[in-house]
Amino acid sequence: MKLNNNFIIIAGITLALASCDLDKFPEGQYVSDEQKENIIESRPNLITAEANAMAARLNFFGTISDDLNTYHSDYGVPAVSLQLESGGQDIVASTSGYNWFSRSQNYADRDYADASGAEFIWKIFYNHMKAANDLLKLINANTEDADLQRYRGQALAARAYDYLNLVQCFQFTYAGHESALAVPVVTETKTDEELQNNPRATVGQVYEQIMNDLNQAAELLAGFDAGSNKDQIDEAVVYGLRARANLLMQNWAAAAEDADKAIQGGTPQSLQEVSTPTFNSATASSWLWGILISPDNEVVTTGIINWPSHLCSFTGNGYTTLTGTFRSVSSSLYEQIPDTDIRKQWFISPDTTSTLVDNETVNGTPVIEYFGLTPYVNTKFGAYQSVFGNTTNSSDWPLMRVEEMYLIKAEAEAMSGNLGAGKSTLESFVQTYRNPSFISHATSAEELQDEVWLQRRMELWGEGFALFDILRLKKPIVRKGTNYPASVQFNLDPESQIMIYRIPQCEMETNEGITDEDNNPAAERPTL
Repeated sequence: MKLNNNFIIIAGITLALASCDLDKFPEGQYVSDEQKENIIESRPNLITAEANAMAARLNFFGTISDDLNTYHSDYGVPAVSLQLESGGQDIVASTSGYNWFSRSQNYADRDYADASGAEFIWKIFYNHMKAANDLLKLINANTEDADLQRYRGQALAARAYDYLNLVQCFQFTYAGHESALAVPVVTETKTDEELQNNPRATVGQVYEQIMNDLNQAAELLAGFDAGSNKDQIDEAVVYGLRARANLLMQNWAAAAEDADKAIQGGTPQSLQEVSTPTFNSATASSWLWGILISPDNEVVTTGIINWPSHLCSFTGNGYTTLTGTFRSVSSSLYEQIPDTDIRKQWFISPDTTSTLVDNETVNGTPVIEYFGLTPYVNTKFGAYQSVFGNTTNSSDWPLMRVEEMYLIKAEAEAMSGNLGAGKSTLESFVQTYRNPSFISHATSAEELQDEVWLQRRMELWGEGFALFDILRLKKPIVRKGTNYPASVQFNLDPESQIMIYRIPQCEMETNEGITDEDNNPAAERPTL
């Protein structure tokens, strides 16, 4: 009977993959661990295919788009990053119809029925989580096969990454909100019945799941280095994810230790390397984890539904350069960047200059003039293959850079009681790689934390961290008196309800475990 059942599941593999319930035979009987192993032996490429499918879910066109509606902001995690950045105070864009993220900038996307807001974020991370769970279903938890252990570790880390994003989008930060309702926990062992009645777990419970997954992943991926395959999660990435989680939980010493371990996996881009538009290729020494985007990927073949189209100021085919819908830095943040810091040149100055591109031309025309760049427009992100005007938008996207780990380490060292170590880590990093004249003036851990926050705002601008940092540090949003368009130039108090999302309508309609009373309160959009 075992052989017959194996034959049935192999012959019906298309059905099994479509239903994503590989713990069951098509007739509903459950597959034993021994039968799973037999299936894997018969289909050795199945695991690899599932792992590749998991990575592909991060860069995917069609999460909310269909034959009737095409959302030009529907291009995976890079779109979520810009969505979250747009809800902060550091990235400025026009409010024209060409800005597909204007609803994030004015908080209209906080409506739980808005497909481009909460629903998009929800589906991006839960779809990726489902792919991780599908992979976990295939692999015996007690396997001694090194390759299978690696795949299992990657799936656990991927799931933790999803929870880490979801818990920050749908509830306030861990500290002080441990008992608040967050998001449902979905694991590979949940039955269909449980998934249909799956209440919101508390923030504390979600973080417990995150840490359990990452602790297991650290054991399974011990010593594994993905090398140039930056789309694969390796040991350094796991430590980086755990450093993020520990930072949020204010486990300061553990955050510093994990960040230091992650640092071993990469080297910051040099001052020279970031003195030209970059952050567009996973070949960079600083990238620990990223999304590798090939020219034949669907988000690229769409032409303009991809991250360079909305964020890169030098693409030859995008909303930025074709419609003038550039992404600019807030004038408030720009003014806080020292003149001796290379990151000030990541943006066009009020005098319309930037050393990153002042001497560059396209067809004999100066780059700034050719693309019509105006004050505060970003020059940070290079076009594909660093060719100005490249019409192929196939640039990779960073999910984790080692520079972030240095900043986590510095903050965590100071907050754990070692201000001197935190200052030393921060000064060494900034002086070596970004601003030779930098000196920390912090006289307390809290002052050092604020210095690190400013460094994060400069270093990680546009990469999806801004709103999460505002929530973690319980900071206000300040837009008044800046270069934000007048209609969105408002301030928000720390932990304003509008900063986080409500559980989306699509989940409310299918999950009996979440009632209207369980959802986050509706919040009025801010007014001037």
